[in-house]
Amino acid sequence: MLASMISASAETIEVNVKKVGAPIQPTMYGMFFEDINYAADGGLYGELVKNRSFEFPQAFMGWKVFGKVTLKDDGPFDRCPHYVSLAYPGHNERRTGLQNEGYFGIGLLKDAEYRFTVWAKAPTGHAQIKVQLIDEHSMGETQVIVQDKLDVTTKDWKKYELTIKSPVAHNNANLRIILAGKNPIDLEHVSLFPKETFKNRENGLRKDLAQALADAHPGIFRFPGGCIVEGVDLATRYQWKNTIGPVENRPLNQNRWEYTFEHRYFSDYYQSYGLGFFEYFQLCEDIGADALPVLNVGMACQFQNWNNEAAHVPVDQLQPYIQDALDLIEFANGDENTTWGKKRAEMGHPAPFNMKYIAIGNEQWDDMYYKRLKPFVEAVRKAYPEIKIVGTSGPDSEGEMFDKGWKAMKELKADLVDEHFYRNEDWFLSHGLRYESYDRKGPKVFAGEYACHGKGKKWNHFEASLLEAALMTDFERNADVVYMTAYAPLFAHIDGWQWRPDLIWFDNTRMFKSCSYYVQQAYMTNKGTNMLPCTMDKKPVAGETGLYASAVIDKDKKEYIVKVINVSNDSKALSINLKGLKTANAVETITLSSTEMDAENTLDQPEKIVPVNGVMSISNATISDKLAAKTFRIYKVKY
Repeated sequence: MLASMISASAETIEVNVKKVGAPIQPTMYGMFFEDINYAADGGLYGELVKNRSFEFPQAFMGWKVFGKVTLKDDGPFDRCPHYVSLAYPGHNERRTGLQNEGYFGIGLLKDAEYRFTVWAKAPTGHAQIKVQLIDEHSMGETQVIVQDKLDVTTKDWKKYELTIKSPVAHNNANLRIILAGKNPIDLEHVSLFPKETFKNRENGLRKDLAQALADAHPGIFRFPGGCIVEGVDLATRYQWKNTIGPVENRPLNQNRWEYTFEHRYFSDYYQSYGLGFFEYFQLCEDIGADALPVLNVGMACQFQNWNNEAAHVPVDQLQPYIQDALDLIEFANGDENTTWGKKRAEMGHPAPFNMKYIAIGNEQWDDMYYKRLKPFVEAVRKAYPEIKIVGTSGPDSEGEMFDKGWKAMKELKADLVDEHFYRNEDWFLSHGLRYESYDRKGPKVFAGEYACHGKGKKWNHFEASLLEAALMTDFERNADVVYMTAYAPLFAHIDGWQWRPDLIWFDNTRMFKSCSYYVQQAYMTNKGTNMLPCTMDKKPVAGETGLYASAVIDKDKKEYIVKVINVSNDSKALSINLKGLKTANAVETITLSSTEMDAENTLDQPEKIVPVNGVMSISNATISDKLAAKTFRIYKVKY
């Protein structure tokens, strides 16, 4: 009776299951990683020590030193030459040592093991240090959480290791090293990692954060940025060749996000490059995503060098930058007999990474960019015609410069065009038909950075995520032209953010997935293999009555998947007609909903708003439902 009552007054969505449309690319829904908000050092990268090689411009930033500590610069690693020498302070009751604060503290998990490593030598042939994890602000009898001793037994540089088990959980510990005895000791590359990293790698990733990426099942992973690819000047641009090889000898780079926002300023934001291109490729392989590296096109950040041609590399001097692009492809795909393929093999991955895409330039625009991109395209096409090239339409989502960018990308024959749009609620609601009018014969679309930034509410509240889900139906309905998408940014440290909203938030021991994460995950894990026609009154379902919808078939799982978003303030009686369906017994549902539009997940309530699985019936190829206001629901029907 209820089904017939709903059907009589329902808004009818028709899905033609027999008219299978364009393929949906495996890369359709992906992720974009940038080292902003302490996403790399202090975040995804497992290292817990800040300024581990004393290479910051202020050499002891992140450290407290006491007693007789001397900084020296003739160490064993030519690109990271600094180290410290600890000497006897002159009295047995005095102390020499140093203490590291980590990234907003050092997070410890109860009963977890931590790998302490250091390169050290003893000028006298033998020396000893105490290695402590401490609570500096402890009100108890001791600051020391746990400690051990390390003997250094040679006058030559050597790597030493200790395993330390924490008896307690602590979100804000410090690492303290104290000289034991009177014999001096030299220390370089002081490091502390959880032993249990993602895939248990020594130079590994923080397990819970990397697992969140794997659980989403992204099809594409864009790295290493954004604006860090450009740098505020060319000297601080991201250089991939500096991020490979022994981790002890990867040079420091200043992160342009250190100084970008005065109101969220972090003077200690540098890039250790411990998380480098090898690790990025490895991560892509681990989570089953295609890699999309972004390289500098010979330009510094245009926003910070407004119309300043002199800030960029002259077109006739681009060859080193072009060679970097060609060498990267060889590093990723070349065999062990090639120069750069050999370097990859030496790092522990003899097999190629099978990279398919490369992006040249990030969010650049106008003739400055187009004339520099051209020789890159020509060189890559000649050497590696199988590689797909991603260009950019600039920072605008529409308008004169956006149109000019698309025209240039067509003329240069880019394979994909990277569009960016951080826009408000009205924009997301009004762009439900954005891609219907795109040229089907031109380059394909990569919506490479997007998020709903609410008016006066730039955080991860539920309503913004709901509107993102609504726009994503347009991606899906136009899978013949939209080949890649990626929400941005990906990570944010709760104490060190500069930009929000962000997909995943964390502190030193905990994390939570935003509502937007669950929207992205729902699309990634239910993207299907081909689009299906999905209409209401023979038109796309794109917001006319507050409803947005799209449909796909998954030939591998043998199911039809319909996504419907109700952005209105009223519940909607729905009749979803799967035209051509012969038999079906039940419908699986996934629902993301909230009655509080400003509600969000937090560290203390990480699952306040999460998807809920359900089951409902289907009759005569029709699903009858009453979809609550402000709700995103997926209907899955086996065939």
